[in-house]
Amino acid sequence: MPRYFTLSEAEELLPTIRSRLESAISSKAELAAIDAEFQEISARISMAGGSEINLAQAARRKFERASLMKSIEGAIEEIQSTGCVVKDLDIGLLDFPALLGGDEVYLCWKLGEPKIEWWHHIDDGFAGRRRIGDEFGGSGPAMRPN
Repeated sequence: MPRYFTLSEAEELLPTIRSRLESAISSKAELAAIDAEFQEISARISMAGGSEINLAQAARRKFERASLMKSIEGAIEEIQSTGCVVKDLDIGLLDFPALLGGDEVYLCWKLGEPKIEWWHHIDDGFAGRRRIGDEFGGSGPAMRPN
């Protein structure tokens, strides 16, 4: 059974989650740079029918890539272990399961937003975000027992 958050509970987690999310996004950018290097090497080999490769450097970058993958996976697992859901690592989009009138919804937060100001029905996704208003009664949705 998923954990359901009140608005205040979700916002209390933001500082910790924000730092882990920023770390994962930074690692993903480094990973993309390494992947671009490997694609360039592969293209050179393909075009020239072979190419001189610095094997030690390639092995080091391959190790760095594996380390970055572990870092990203660890950050995502740590974030999701709180009960929130990483929806889009590229833009830093997170959802916090909540209840509204007995229906499961998501409190929605994106990196760069000062606080959680949006929610949406589970099937609506980011495009269906609605600004939080009185429906969460200031303290957010009711918590269903875990």
